[in-house]
Amino acid sequence: MNHSASTASGPDRSRALAIYWSVFLAYTVLVILWGAFVRATGSGAGCGDHWPLCNGQVIPRSDSLQTLIEFGHRVTSGFAWLGALAGWLWTRRAYRDGVRPVRRWAFLVWVLMSTEALVGAGLVVFEMVAQNTSVARGVWVSAHLTNTFLLVAAMTHTTWCAWNPVTALGISPGRRVARWIPWLMAVWLVAGITGAIAALGDTLFPATSLAHGLQQDVDSASHLFLRLRLSHPVFAILAALLTLGWCAWLQLREHLAPKQRLLALGVCALVTLQIGLGFLNVILLAPIWLQLVHLALADGIWIATLWLGASLRLPPPIPAQAPVRPWPA
Repeated sequence: MNHSASTASGPDRSRALAIYWSVFLAYTVLVILWGAFVRATGSGAGCGDHWPLCNGQVIPRSDSLQTLIEFGHRVTSGFAWLGALAGWLWTRRAYRDGVRPVRRWAFLVWVLMSTEALVGAGLVVFEMVAQNTSVARGVWVSAHLTNTFLLVAAMTHTTWCAWNPVTALGISPGRRVARWIPWLMAVWLVAGITGAIAALGDTLFPATSLAHGLQQDVDSASHLFLRLRLSHPVFAILAALLTLGWCAWLQLREHLAPKQRLLALGVCALVTLQIGLGFLNVILLAPIWLQLVHLALADGIWIATLWLGASLRLPPPIPAQAPVRPWPA
């Protein structure tokens, strides 16, 4: 009786862990969007240059809206760090054999979540926030976004492995087409970095009209953030074309599973919508709400493409079998 109960609880624990990582991934994306809202509203200095305290206090007593926005982001980020630590410890306990890749991905999530906190602290301590227009701030923002995208990538792989616990690895027929994934993600990462610089320029040097914004982009006397703004649509369109071409190539593969074909079509739909939102963002002079939608869709493309790549690199999971016990002598 006890043996049957223990074997039944194993799949339940694995499913609970997979649900945890899925919810935690969605929560992390919300924290990322809140961080973008902090930057777009100029609230990065809402807690001064104090960290982890806010204006020297554990709980700030200021009624300033910028302080509330920045403090809210710090609280949600703190819960994210605790969630990463809890997820790693839970994953270690659930898969004690140490063979499954989900353990390594979960540990990487906690490491990248820790570096994310350190980079965020550096932005505050070195005052790379609010109206700081130095080139150093652009470097910090680029490093912050790179770490964020790597964190989401690690969380995506952790979630995928939690839902697909592979007990035996074989040769996946989709491994050949999956080799293009790192190159696609590298181009998307560059598009994201240039997008972060463009958004920073929109925040620090808002344009009064579309013509004024285009004049800022081509004026040699403009700030570097503005002169780099045109590079974002170039890399974004390049990444979109490469992704659409890769997904079209996938549809021609005979071995592709129906779910993989559907996911590839979903990636194409997200990419097409993102390009349209990008042009709308330029026409409407980058309102805050549209910046957040644009970033959320970028995260969606990043997650969906990595999820598709993970399903292509690994074969279908082989369910674990109970060990066969020999008859007693």
